[in-house]
Amino acid sequence: MPGPAGLFQTADSVLRGEPVEAGDRRENRASTLVALAVIIVAFGMSYGGVMGMYGGLSGRRAAQLVYSAVKVPILIAATFAMSLPSFYVMNLLTGLRGDFPRVLRALMTTQAGLTVILMSLSPFTAFWYVSGSGYQAAILFNGAMFAVASLGAQWMLRRAYQPLIASDPRHRWMVRVWIFIFVFVGIQTAWVLRPFVGDPNAPVEFFRQDSWSNAYEVVLAMIWDVLRGRGR
Repeated sequence: MPGPAGLFQTADSVLRGEPVEAGDRRENRASTLVALAVIIVAFGMSYGGVMGMYGGLSGRRAAQLVYSAVKVPILIAATFAMSLPSFYVMNLLTGLRGDFPRVLRALMTTQAGLTVILMSLSPFTAFWYVSGSGYQAAILFNGAMFAVASLGAQWMLRRAYQPLIASDPRHRWMVRVWIFIFVFVGIQTAWVLRPFVGDPNAPVEFFRQDSWSNAYEVVLAMIWDVLRGRGR
């Protein structure tokens, strides 16, 4: 497991598109995945901690920081775990099974890059909070930060997929399939795992009692409320 210096060196390699580990031996491939998993947990928790700072840290609000820090890596890992089986089957059906170890490494690198970008955006989130935004506006701002990080991660994914596409053009379509699956699953997973920000006027809790509802319907209604000036 990399130390703090090695962690940032690995994060730098991820952003530059450089290989985290050289070589194709099984031990090196396993080491690569472990290093990327550490990046996802460490940097994901860093941004999640900032998310949970909305409304201050007095009383039980400090627990929201811990909950949010834990839930961001859970969100990314759960979305990845639920999206991967169907994507693997699609790779099998299209005759790309032999390339899947390289595909998996590209996907994991992208998730690691996503968390690194998120952490780099955390100062903007903290500034938004101290500027006195309402609760719904704070939720939407965090959603925007995730959207920005996701766009950066998509660019990284396409870069990582270039050698695969060069060897077989079918990978060009598969990368689009992955983006659709991951985003669709990720939005609903984030809704189930809420609250990430936490309403200061509500009890601090790890999960909401009404978690199992339609994320897309509620988010559209929330955007409409904020645009009409009704968001708290």
